Amino acid sequence: MSALPVSRRAAVHQQGHFAGTLEEVGRGSWRFTYSPGYAGLPISLNLPVRSEPYEFDRFPPVFDGLLPEGLQLEALLRTRKIDRGDVFSQLLAVGTDLVGSLTVTPRSDGTDDAWKTQANS
Repeated sequence: MSALPVSRRAAVHQQGHFAGTLEEVGRGSWRFTYSPGYAGLPISLNLPVRSEPYEFDRFPPVFDGLLPEGLQLEALLRTRKIDRGDVFSQLLAVGTDLVGSLTVTPRSDGTDDAWKTQANS
């Protein structure tokens, strides 16, 4: 999966500290990489802090579990005009108001300005 081009990125914060980057790499593939030097709590007990990236063939369960369901999902899809299958956009849309200690925001490196606008609208 590593050779595939990255199409979207999000910054993942643990208790307000930048922990790493979630990337969509190709269709249906995902990668989470802890930031070099990050020594805080892991984002999940199943994803301990390490230097090697975690690779996934489907949307990572730790993030999937943070997505809205039922009426909240339906309202999000309708108001933000997000496709039901676009879980990345769903996560960015709710990423600053998640249950628990994680926050997920568009990367602030300028590569994802369109998603920043969508996530903050």
